Amino acid sequence: MSKLSTMDWIAMILLIVGGLNWGFVAFGWNIVGALLGGIPMLLTAVYFLVGLSAIYMIFMMKKLMAPASSM
Repeated sequence: MSKLSTMDWIAMILLIVGGLNWGFVAFGWNIVGALLGGIPMLLTAVYFLVGLSAIYMIFMMKKLMAPASSM
């Protein structure tokens, strides 16, 4: 298995933050909104980056799941 790049780590961290935030939203707490609620443009940017991270991870998982070429 190959090492994770910096981009992979950033995407994973953003997905963890997004996932935890959705878990808290289920209980009525929007942690990201509470931290960045005073800056709507920044809040939108964070949500956009979490979405991009999800798309990135879909393609990364497809790459990781592809059968390795035999040598």
